Amino acid sequence: MKVVDHIRNAKNTVFSIEILPPLKGQDIHSLFRGIEPLMEFKPPFIDVTYHREDYVYKKRENGVVEKVSVYKRPGTVAISAAIMNRFKVDAVPHIICGGFSKEETENALIELNFLGIDNVLALRGDPIKAEGRFIPEHNGNAYATDLIQQISNLNKGIYVEDGILNASCTNFCIGIAAYPEKHYEAVSLDSDLQYLKQKVELGAEYIVTQLFYDNSKFFAFEKKCREMGITIPIIPGLKPLSTKKQLTILPSIFYIDMPEILVQAVHNCTTDEQVRQVGIEWCIQQSKELKAAGVPVLHYYTMGKSDAVYSIAKELF
Repeated sequence: MKVVDHIRNAKNTVFSIEILPPLKGQDIHSLFRGIEPLMEFKPPFIDVTYHREDYVYKKRENGVVEKVSVYKRPGTVAISAAIMNRFKVDAVPHIICGGFSKEETENALIELNFLGIDNVLALRGDPIKAEGRFIPEHNGNAYATDLIQQISNLNKGIYVEDGILNASCTNFCIGIAAYPEKHYEAVSLDSDLQYLKQKVELGAEYIVTQLFYDNSKFFAFEKKCREMGITIPIIPGLKPLSTKKQLTILPSIFYIDMPEILVQAVHNCTTDEQVRQVGIEWCIQQSKELKAAGVPVLHYYTMGKSDAVYSIAKELF
């Protein structure tokens, strides 16, 4: 079932999670063990992230330094199918621009369609660390708008290759990401919202936000979206703090503001366990306020760990 259908059919706010594929070398059972406790809260869908290749430099025996492509978390498509089979919920694999030609993207979408997966989250994706800025693949999609257009075309039976006879149409529900505090590359929030609106016009059916810790930022963002005529569901994305280090790491990665009261509470902690409890309580209060405001879904970034999210969900669902 499509994400938007789950939202339409729900009487109350829905619980959902996002998981990471296991690191290469780990088995899928460790992933299942993280998901199983959270099934108590009946998530109708689970997001599965995609991590593009990175590069490392390895010195060979002859002294030559070679640039080697490395995939640290492979398996998004297979994991999506495994989750659907084991837990009987819908999977939402992330599809990114980086690292794929349009032909390769189309083939991946065809595989997802054959597996009965009809939800995708369309993202540009991050640049390779060594490159510093995003560089599209040769004959690939440069922007999320290009990717959304390709998926929308496939939904209409329009393939990359011309002249395919009796081409079948896919039926993907397309989700997109948004930044309540502005994407770091956007010149302003208003210009960022213009691109968001363009994605909706191209076929996006729902929005999932990047993590945030100040609900006022989300409510202001939601209000601006509605004023611009963006009417599709907007799902807040949440992640509980778990270590002191995240106070500086998360703002530098996601370009978000931390509320001063949260910062002070974390500074007053002497152990990461205390920080974890502060993070859980803050996220519970965030979630309660968002739920009271009628958000369609509360979407939690588990980062491969379920304990904190379980404690939060226990208070809400």
